[in-house]
Amino acid sequence: MAALAQYCLIGTLVFIVIALVMNLVVVASQNRVTRKVVAAPKADEEEPELELVGATTAKATTAKAAATTKVPAAAKTTTKATSTKPVPAATKVAAAEAVKAAPAATAKVEPHGTSLSVGSLATGFTVVAWLLVTVYLIARWAQAGHFPLINMNGYACGLVWVILAAALIAFWRFRVRLISVVALCVAAIMTIYATTVEFAADPLVPALQNSVLLTLHVGFAIVGSGGACVAFAGAVMYLLQPHIPRLKTSRATFDEISYKGAVVTFPLWTIMVLFGALWANTAWGTYWSWDPKETAALVTWLIYAAYLHARVVGGWRGTRSAWLQVLAFVAVLFTLFGNYFFGGLHSYA
Repeated sequence: MAALAQYCLIGTLVFIVIALVMNLVVVASQNRVTRKVVAAPKADEEEPELELVGATTAKATTAKAAATTKVPAAAKTTTKATSTKPVPAATKVAAAEAVKAAPAATAKVEPHGTSLSVGSLATGFTVVAWLLVTVYLIARWAQAGHFPLINMNGYACGLVWVILAAALIAFWRFRVRLISVVALCVAAIMTIYATTVEFAADPLVPALQNSVLLTLHVGFAIVGSGGACVAFAGAVMYLLQPHIPRLKTSRATFDEISYKGAVVTFPLWTIMVLFGALWANTAWGTYWSWDPKETAALVTWLIYAAYLHARVVGGWRGTRSAWLQVLAFVAVLFTLFGNYFFGGLHSYA
């Protein structure tokens, strides 16, 4: 069972990296297509856009013919009356030759089949990574005989599970791959960290033996952290959007994603703190002891509360709120790893 879990964890990392690379390829190809469309030379001053190649070339051919041949007045009347008739075969041949003679004009029309197929594979590999980390958590649960998220290895893998799920939901809702790119980067880092921390299947210490409160406390912490990751991704892309040339996604979309991620995170984090207080009273005899991890969780909660208050009441938008989201996610990470530096009652986690 332990070997199966290790293989699943390594496979999770591999598929996350593959999905990340494919998402980057899709984003780069979309920007390249946009750049070609914008920079394509105009074939004719009076016809600046080349959307229907056959029709436009036929127009160009007819215009050239009209410029070189003087048409009598009677013929002009006849031409107007019959302008809706099909184009003669000779004109079609001339149009085809004109297209061959001007490859630069048609180069900007590119099929999107490759980008779509790579994008589908990227989403599929993300789903596979999510399934693998799910199997990993189940295998560790069977190996240890208890909830597997009570140490840093299990917590990190649980966070990867939620981040991947949140990234898939965010992409399904907003169709913005750059959010998946940032989320997958965080998931890859957390997976690499999990591979460096050994999973301990030792019996639980007395403070961790209240399985119901522990499961609720840690579960809400992990799900809230996943929402925080999506909010962080939206904030990062909002800040980077002006520096990425020809990015089609607007800053307003990234701002909306960041805000909705915070709206999901705040109540989850609130419930996590409440269940943590109940668990602390059961395990240590007090609801609050100003443990470093408790204090960091409270500071994180206050930052998200300040963000939502500033946005809803103060009307904060844009760069200020984006940086506040980045600060909030840094606080989430500090809550996760702060016990490494400060110890405290959560030193076993």
